[in-house]
Amino acid sequence: MAESLSVAGLRLAYDAAGDGDPPMIFVHGWCCDRSYFAPQFEQFATSHAVAALDLRGHGDSGRPETLSGSYDIGKLADDVLAVASAAGFGRPVLVGHSLGALIGLACAARAGATRALVMVDPAPITNEGAKKFFRESADAVAADGGGSWRQKFVEGMFLPTDVTRRAAIIEQMPRTSPEVAAEVIRVMAEFDGASALAEVTVPVLSIGSAVPTNASADLRRLCPAITIGQTVGAGHFNQLEVPGQVNAMIERFLAVNDLPGRGG
Repeated sequence: MAESLSVAGLRLAYDAAGDGDPPMIFVHGWCCDRSYFAPQFEQFATSHAVAALDLRGHGDSGRPETLSGSYDIGKLADDVLAVASAAGFGRPVLVGHSLGALIGLACAARAGATRALVMVDPAPITNEGAKKFFRESADAVAADGGGSWRQKFVEGMFLPTDVTRRAAIIEQMPRTSPEVAAEVIRVMAEFDGASALAEVTVPVLSIGSAVPTNASADLRRLCPAITIGQTVGAGHFNQLEVPGQVNAMIERFLAVNDLPGRGG
């Protein structure tokens, strides 16, 4: 069911459903919204309490001005944990896609904040070339009033065989304001995800796409206990393109870490 929360006057929209421990919260990627985890939200609501939010500046949530850290990864993590608290979730399993995976890292690096972390095709953590590209693209995104830069950028995230919501995703990219999109791509570039991953002590699963941004060996070097998965036949939006593969990996990860949910 649709809910909303006010944090310092900022509206955060989210959906909540299901019951069962541990609770799970789903965090979408850059210029996306909470519907991007619809297949996972639906499946895991049968055995867990689940929530999926729209990040500030995205979807149905409020859009603060891009001033002095208002979209920093730490601030976005604060919002995610505020929604978790409002939903009554104590130490949730956090599942984040792309940008949402970086936010999940920031949450998981906080002692006692989460039970486990699932990163779905995470944005650059160890890939310095990709982080440099993000940093250098911020001005182009800020000037992208018509959305053509973002649409061309997201087109490159799909495999030729990807079909699920492809046209809709490309069309949706410009709906986030260029100012917010530019600020968020900049903070992704600046976020020290490598240090955060090295500090995480809860179980971590990273599910890469067919062309993952981060090398598995680099992730393992920072977090030797990490579990690595990779989907077959899906680009960046693998949670939508091949939800059966993604959901099965999450289910197994929860089971082997004694977090199976109701009836597990």
